[in-house]
Amino acid sequence: MSANSELSINVHVAPMRGFVTSAAPPAGIRAMWSPLCSTLIAGERDAILVDTTITYDQVDRLADWVERFGKQVAGVVITRGHSDHWIGLARLQERFPHARFEATDEGMRAYWRGLFPGEIPEVPVPPELFDGDSIDLDGHELRVIDIGQGDIEHSTIVRVPSLRAVAAGDVVYNVVYNKVHMLTALTDATAREAWIASIGSIAALDPDIVVAGHKRVGAPDSRDAIEQSEQYLRDFSRIAAESDTAEQIVAAMLELHGDRDNPYTLWASAQAAARRD
Repeated sequence: MSANSELSINVHVAPMRGFVTSAAPPAGIRAMWSPLCSTLIAGERDAILVDTTITYDQVDRLADWVERFGKQVAGVVITRGHSDHWIGLARLQERFPHARFEATDEGMRAYWRGLFPGEIPEVPVPPELFDGDSIDLDGHELRVIDIGQGDIEHSTIVRVPSLRAVAAGDVVYNVVYNKVHMLTALTDATAREAWIASIGSIAALDPDIVVAGHKRVGAPDSRDAIEQSEQYLRDFSRIAAESDTAEQIVAAMLELHGDRDNPYTLWASAQAAARRD
């Protein structure tokens, strides 16, 4: 396989925004959705998009951004099953009808329509299963790797060897520059250890560029996020094991990570940990 041109990698970030919920977080904590990252890996003519966004306005801005590169979108790779990474496909496919998609299930439609009423499709387009492990983009190989445990099981990353880059989805959060709390609500202590091992697998690839699933607009895609994500998870597991209530977990984590965006994510994660850990 010979490369016909150099690849480029660019990242679009949908800013943090509110959503509708019946949950009642403590005073001073708003129900916010963390910023969402989509990665465009482009060759001379074609491009692959990694992950979409959620609401119509977010997807429209993402599509406008992609179109400015003047590339044919040959496919969209979804790094995980959570709908914030793929539910925008129906809207996106209107703009890029030739793009193909990867896998998840559609079982939480009512949940997502409740969070973003009137802002997502009533019947989302489910992605197709991608059963390979590589994509040829203008003569360059992109590796699609089932990395295992992230904030959910069965997480996927996309490695771009020629750029020494990894689009890591939510296996890595860019907590050093964008300061976004990590969602641990769907993990217990054992799963978080497996998550840390997945982060170690990414580190072993020795990337220079690491695109996290959530980061602040304009934050760099630095490999520093690998170590910082590991540390956050270790801190959370230690504090959860030492605490009796969600309030204690939140207070202790805010002492260490109080400058992170979206404490609602921390609060939801602490509630889950207090019930489970």
